[in-house]
Amino acid sequence: MSDRTIQQIEDVVIKFAGDSGDGMQLTGTQFSNNTALIGNDLSTFPDFPAEIRAPQGTIPGVSGFQLHFSSNRIFTPGDACDVLVAMNAAALKANLKGLKKGGIIIANTDGFDAKNLRLANYPDGVNPLEDGSLVNYQLHTMDVTKMTREALKESSLGMKEKDRAKNMFVLGFLYWLYDRDMESTLNFLNAKFSKKPEILESNVKVLHAGYHFAETVEAFASRFRVEKARMEPGTYRSITGNTALSFGLVAAGQQSGLPIFLGTYPITPASDILHELSKYKNFGIRTFQAEDEIAGITSAIGASYGGHMGITTTSGPGVALKGEAMGLAVMLEIPLLIVDIQRGGLPPAFPPKRNNPTSCRHITAVTGNARCP
Repeated sequence: MSDRTIQQIEDVVIKFAGDSGDGMQLTGTQFSNNTALIGNDLSTFPDFPAEIRAPQGTIPGVSGFQLHFSSNRIFTPGDACDVLVAMNAAALKANLKGLKKGGIIIANTDGFDAKNLRLANYPDGVNPLEDGSLVNYQLHTMDVTKMTREALKESSLGMKEKDRAKNMFVLGFLYWLYDRDMESTLNFLNAKFSKKPEILESNVKVLHAGYHFAETVEAFASRFRVEKARMEPGTYRSITGNTALSFGLVAAGQQSGLPIFLGTYPITPASDILHELSKYKNFGIRTFQAEDEIAGITSAIGASYGGHMGITTTSGPGVALKGEAMGLAVMLEIPLLIVDIQRGGLPPAFPPKRNNPTSCRHITAVTGNARCP
């Protein structure tokens, strides 16, 4: 155990940000689950790109996860952040204005090479980690990618598979910083990768590597701890808006006496509804993962015509693809429930114009986690 002092604080807002493939949603979810288990009140804000497959390293492709946890009751995911984890230059540029002055920046230096800086529309020769522009923040740099590869140097996994574990390095680092144990995440990894021992071992090894790096690097004079929230005794659950909606659909089927049919195509952030409803076959729920958005909605129309409660789920881009089938349902007067889990806000110009930050600004909002009685 570290002999570093523990500083008691009341609440923290952390923003994890990186490319869509950097695993920021998983990292944020695991930290959230750990937070709930130790008794903090919390609220989260998953932040998905509005575009489908935006170019890697660009601002439109930044994926984020914001977490607000406290020893008091809270009702929002927070406004300004105390900590920003930036896996690349685009993540820093997209989220810096939301960080409090004096806040902590944890930056992956591998994501600030010449290519990433160019894709994030920084002027030639400008690196925000080196030019003094972050003097008003507590900047902590580390080459997460390099240290992840070093931790897995004896693994037979390919380089691409090794790099996928770098989010575990960041998670381990933050578990040390906020005086957490890693048991909940270790249990998750064991359950998820029980049939893939090499993937399991790599993630566990990198998680520990991040924790021990934070313990030995002496970048922070103290660690932080948020005590349990003062809430009324009772049974609480950690729930997302998508999960709550799924429960509502199950209840609707039971109350109406109609079998539920979900015909859909996976699309973030609506996919969780498909995942959740697929668990409730015992309630007469039927789920169908179609080959595309059009097949998803038309299958739901057919099910509704046959006497089911037809449902289709999607996000913004998928709504456009389903337009003609919506018109068909209207013309035939067939009941159909369309669930649009929005990627809020207008997308930026695509591709973004260089040296024009306003063209890259986008706002995304989807349902998040909350601890609800």
